[in-house]
Amino acid sequence: MSTRGNGSRGRPSRGALGVVAAALLLLSGCGGGATSAAGAGGGESDSAPEPRVSLRPANGATGVNPKDSIKVSTDRGKLRDVSLVNPSGEKVEGELVDNGSTWKATEPLGYDTTYEWSGEAVASGGDGTSVSGSFRTIDPRRVVRATINPIDDRTVGVAMPISIKFDAPVENKAEVQRALRVNPSEDVEGAWAWLNDKQLDWRPKEYWPAHTTVEVDAPLYGLDYGDGKYGKADLTTKFEIGRRQVVKADVSSHRLRVIRDGEEVADYPASYGKDSVPDLHTHDGTYMVMAKHPVEIMDNPKYGYTDVKKKWAVRISNHGEFIHENEQNRANIGKRNTSHGCVNLTNADAKDYFDSALIGDPVEVSGSGTDMPAKYAVYDWMLSWDQWQSMSAL
Repeated sequence: MSTRGNGSRGRPSRGALGVVAAALLLLSGCGGGATSAAGAGGGESDSAPEPRVSLRPANGATGVNPKDSIKVSTDRGKLRDVSLVNPSGEKVEGELVDNGSTWKATEPLGYDTTYEWSGEAVASGGDGTSVSGSFRTIDPRRVVRATINPIDDRTVGVAMPISIKFDAPVENKAEVQRALRVNPSEDVEGAWAWLNDKQLDWRPKEYWPAHTTVEVDAPLYGLDYGDGKYGKADLTTKFEIGRRQVVKADVSSHRLRVIRDGEEVADYPASYGKDSVPDLHTHDGTYMVMAKHPVEIMDNPKYGYTDVKKKWAVRISNHGEFIHENEQNRANIGKRNTSHGCVNLTNADAKDYFDSALIGDPVEVSGSGTDMPAKYAVYDWMLSWDQWQSMSAL
């Protein structure tokens, strides 16, 4: 009451000020000692935090896809002596990036394998954190092999499709298609089509431009085909399209014409399949040169012949059609259709055509009045463009 009465609110007496000053001096002395110690490196509160380590995939992860991004990173400092090893102690190839703060694998891992990390993340102040942990990759029910055609460095005709064949059915067709890339040296419209569950073909809308270079990238390793099946290996190919050669095979006129780069270079007399026998008829459609053999052994027991050798045989269908010599049928060549479905030429003409043909050349048969069913390989060009596009999974 007296203090208030004297009007001394907020103004301490001289004695009280001395006490407060002494207390402040004492506190200042304590605080100054802690700061000094920290500044000398002995204070725990101001020491640099240890670097943190981030693993991808996380420690203990299972079912990891071997083509996933595999890496370890630190948020402070740099990585040192990082390695990722399989149970045999083999190191996975990798590289340091981001100024040494990240290590990433540069090769795919194996299936059904446990991998272990080792190494250290070191901060600029010298403090370190160990890199450790492990994970396990997918254990596929089945690893599926695939092949691609044409193979590297081949020169093929303008009708040649790109064909990928799998040794087991593929369920995830859309996922497979999305992974594939076709890179022609010229602008070409084309599309993938599933001919069945084990074969995927790409063909252009129209024939390839002559002398086009084509590169294909099929990163199939690690790809989920569905039903526990995964791709065995990546595939690539680079091939060339040759000159533009188109065969015009006219059943009704008994002629076979060869058009090369827009000019007719040959006009051969020919004999086609018997018009009166459906099994032996040469049907209309766009066939493709599939194989060439100087001598081919022909068999058709139903029509009374086996082990018949014919020269200069160019296969154009798995239904059984060839273009080949048949001197035994010379009297009918250019006049009547009397073969068992093949295109018969004289020996000299067959040799001349054989020498000019490339795998992948189109053979356009017309004038027979009936169409070849689109089921005998290679039937890619027996289908209209709309039909072809409808067979895509996308």
